[in-house]
Amino acid sequence: MRCVVQRVSAASVSVDGEVVAAIGAGLVAFVGIGREDSREQMQYLARKLAELRVFPDEQAKLNLSLPEVSGELLLVPNFTVLGDCAKGRRPSFDKAASPEQANALFQALAEAARGQGLKVGCGRFGAVMQVEVRNQGPVTLILEGKSGAEG
Repeated sequence: MRCVVQRVSAASVSVDGEVVAAIGAGLVAFVGIGREDSREQMQYLARKLAELRVFPDEQAKLNLSLPEVSGELLLVPNFTVLGDCAKGRRPSFDKAASPEQANALFQALAEAARGQGLKVGCGRFGAVMQVEVRNQGPVTLILEGKSGAEG
């Protein structure tokens, strides 16, 4: 699992010109799910997203989490974040899960994030999406899961 996370002032996902999800201030997570990934890793990722201290406190120190700022979360399925560009000119996506497996795990992630008390919007799995992101900071992080649930 690999996830590119951006702190945003607002973000939205559109499919065929229709907005399917939008958030105000919070986090956008572009989520790539691998063949070796599990529901436990999705639970871990949901906790990690909820607990990341990437929002400024009164002293402008990155010390607050998504729930502490009443932020929202936009999850965007994106197998290309798993792309391996080490060889040749075309990325390899050999480590990506099958669409069926990835969709099930993506839905598990959304459910786990809601279980963390987060307001969650989701891009449409398998669709060509237009993603609008107003990155704030900018703050952009990469989360990678390890084998097992400890990530």
